[in-house]
Amino acid sequence: MNAQIHHISVCICTYKRPHLLKRLLEELGRQETEGLFTYDIVVADNDRLQTAKPTVDQFAAILPIKIIYCVQPLQNISLARNKALEYAKGDYIAFFDDDQFPIPDWLLILYKTCKSYRVDGVLGPVKPYFEEQPPQWVITGGFCERATYETGFVIDWRQGRTGNVLLRRHLFDGLDVAFKPEFLTGEDQDFFRRMIEKGRVFVWCNEAVAYEIIPPNRWKRSFMLKRALLRGKISLVHPTAGSLEVLKSAIAIPAYLITLPFLLLVGQHIFMKYLVKTFDHAGRLLAFVGVDPIKDKYVTQ
Repeated sequence: MNAQIHHISVCICTYKRPHLLKRLLEELGRQETEGLFTYDIVVADNDRLQTAKPTVDQFAAILPIKIIYCVQPLQNISLARNKALEYAKGDYIAFFDDDQFPIPDWLLILYKTCKSYRVDGVLGPVKPYFEEQPPQWVITGGFCERATYETGFVIDWRQGRTGNVLLRRHLFDGLDVAFKPEFLTGEDQDFFRRMIEKGRVFVWCNEAVAYEIIPPNRWKRSFMLKRALLRGKISLVHPTAGSLEVLKSAIAIPAYLITLPFLLLVGQHIFMKYLVKTFDHAGRLLAFVGVDPIKDKYVTQ
């Protein structure tokens, strides 16, 4: 292989979503490279029953791109990401979620941006792709929207994530563990925090678009509130969490509870926005007093 041509490993962690994984592999199999790099795909199945294997085997037989399959039987997203890294041999590592799909030149745009800005990694936007038309309050409230920035914007750790990102391989050199298993969610922000503290730099690329498939269960109120409880619970694991955050939650919950009935009169989207905030704070307080509000490793419905 020409020493000037880099190789990229695209890592996917998946859990019991073979129909979504199929869509993703189809799109990854036809990524444009302009001859600037080669790439392969690493699929880390976080299901001990290996439900993703038939889908991977199907595409491994027809795609011109090499697909590597591995299994992390212990259900934990951090362990699954670390397992994928064990098999990723590229000069660059891309992470992509199994419920997303990219535009045809997604990987090429990320690669060019990383080289152009001479940074340690590049993140791109993830836009919602609705399988069915959601209720208007979901659209108005922007519950499935994520923040975007101008290309070249230097992110901080709170904006870091592993859905739609390209990272230089050297970031993982010498690490005992890349993603800490005590995080059930937010493990990616913890990773970026540690990297930025070391002086690593990451920028945004607004042209490297990915779409997240949003099925109807994702706009259920119960789903949003369970996710909020999980976020609140995990927030205490973060090294930056402390007594001040717990105090803020203790003050916020009664304040929100008083205003929620009035917010319902304003609009469903406003009401749900602050109800979700209330559950975020409730998850933190419950975890603080030793109550586990969400025992599931993944909130799927």
